[in-house]
Amino acid sequence: MSSEEQRIAYADQGWCRAPRELGPDALAKVRSSVRAIAATERPEVVYEEGTRTVRALHGCHRYDEVCAELVRHPVLLDLAEALIGGPVYLYQFKVNIKSPRQGRKWPWHQDYAFWAHEDGMPEPDAVNIALHLDDVHESNGPLTVLDGSHTLGLVATGEAASGRGWHDHVSARLTYTIPEDEIPGLTAKFPPRSLLGPAGTVAAFHPSIVHSSTDNISADRRAVLLLTYNSVSNIPTRLTRPAFLVDPDTTPVRRLANALA
Repeated sequence: MSSEEQRIAYADQGWCRAPRELGPDALAKVRSSVRAIAATERPEVVYEEGTRTVRALHGCHRYDEVCAELVRHPVLLDLAEALIGGPVYLYQFKVNIKSPRQGRKWPWHQDYAFWAHEDGMPEPDAVNIALHLDDVHESNGPLTVLDGSHTLGLVATGEAASGRGWHDHVSARLTYTIPEDEIPGLTAKFPPRSLLGPAGTVAAFHPSIVHSSTDNISADRRAVLLLTYNSVSNIPTRLTRPAFLVDPDTTPVRRLANALA
């Protein structure tokens, strides 16, 4: 797809695939860093509730050189700038990990609900870039989007169940979810699309698109790295969450020279 075709697909569907994958050398470096970070004890490492199974890593670019360079990689940054239409900064960096037969689902939700209500982001003028660190297939909990649902704006959301603050933004008990009784109607109108593909696959999806993922019922890990780039003209008005969840540095990202293929 050309850049213009990508923009059209993104505007119509709320998601699109990148024309290029991340090359094997760069992918291997990122996978190695993620493996090392997941083995550390730090606030940015989140576990499945009641276990020591890693669920997610946050803000890795703030303390890991490989992750910091990935933010500037042309395969990812070029796509973000093309879809936003101008310079961007990194708003969030996370790795969602679903361990074999232990990784739990993410309920139906819209990312922009969190960013608007918690951070005061003025508009959904940001983009999520998803990088598959593993092969993603139907049985290991792929990200599933409702094609075109970004056109709805924010859908009515549920309320926090436990009052644990930001912890409920990263657990299976998300603060802002789509009520279950609305899902059948939404899926009838907006076809579900599972974002499948081999390790190295890159895709983009809109902050307002309704999406979820199922439990990992397979013997294969499913790790997806998610970079959220925000327009430099769309800076949130209040930042109360930890810096590893919402980066306060709004400096425009500059392209990495001599990036690994």
